[in-house]
Amino acid sequence: MAQHQQISLPAKLINGGIAGMVGVTCVFPIDLAKTRLQNQRSGQQVYRNMMDCLIKTVKSEGYFGMYRGAAVNLTLVTPEKAIKLAANDFFRHQLSKDGGRLTVLKEMLAGCGAGMCQVIITTPMEMLKIQLQDAGRLAAQQRVIPSMGPALKLGATAAVLSRSYNTSPAPHVVRVSAMQITRELLRTKGVPGLYRGLGATLMRDMPFSMVYFPLFAHLHQLGRRSPEDPAIPFYWSFASGCLAGSIAAVAVSPFDVVKTRLQSLKKGANEEAYNGVVDCIRKIMRKEGPVAFLKGASCRALVIAPLFGIAQVVYFVGVGEFLLGYTPQSICSS
Repeated sequence: MAQHQQISLPAKLINGGIAGMVGVTCVFPIDLAKTRLQNQRSGQQVYRNMMDCLIKTVKSEGYFGMYRGAAVNLTLVTPEKAIKLAANDFFRHQLSKDGGRLTVLKEMLAGCGAGMCQVIITTPMEMLKIQLQDAGRLAAQQRVIPSMGPALKLGATAAVLSRSYNTSPAPHVVRVSAMQITRELLRTKGVPGLYRGLGATLMRDMPFSMVYFPLFAHLHQLGRRSPEDPAIPFYWSFASGCLAGSIAAVAVSPFDVVKTRLQSLKKGANEEAYNGVVDCIRKIMRKEGPVAFLKGASCRALVIAPLFGIAQVVYFVGVGEFLLGYTPQSICSS
């Protein structure tokens, strides 16, 4: 048992990291569309929907334009997913030390703890990712509405340009990198600059984990063939992760919109800045109406569903245990 516990945590970290990298690679273009749709203001819409956004992105920025900001996610998603999944297991274990079955309330508390832990990585990761993802929208907005002024710059960092949607030769492209943004934020605002939108991130990730983990655990248990056979098919783990993830994603979508708006440092012409979560909610409600809080909700569901489906398959199949030489015959949801 001691050996199992010793190997278990590193294996879970490996599983979370692999799952995160595979999942992000698969769904990142949809995540880019979600960010750009959420940042659009009424009357200044460049994209009609997710497909329109992806088509215009490919035409103007090339295929790899859909993966702008992916390097940041791929670099930080390993510790982020590892912390999230391992922390949930840790809190579930601590809350079930009395030997009794976890109640729904305790499952929600474990998920809440996992959500609180992951923001250490999630906040700076999404802060950088959003700047890179939204750059194409700002450049497109300037071309669609020529009268608009240039987007605000991040300190001394050069504005990000992208290729035009027409067939004329593209101008010289000056792209800002995640490292440039990081250095500029650290120089001007210090470490707190990377944690802009922390409150909104907590408001999104804590409820998400409180909904996702208990829902997944109960859906996953339904896949057991019989009480005597604890094995659960991998496809059931995938389906459970997809369904629980999509439901949780839609439930917290309004918080995700607020977080995205707060973390967007560059603004298009006539796009309003926000002074905190309450100010952001008030201004969105007044100027765009309650429907604006659901912008990108379908995209977010499409991102989260396969992301967590893949994560749970990797996690419960036990890739990390296999790599570490441990045979995970009886791995199942705690």
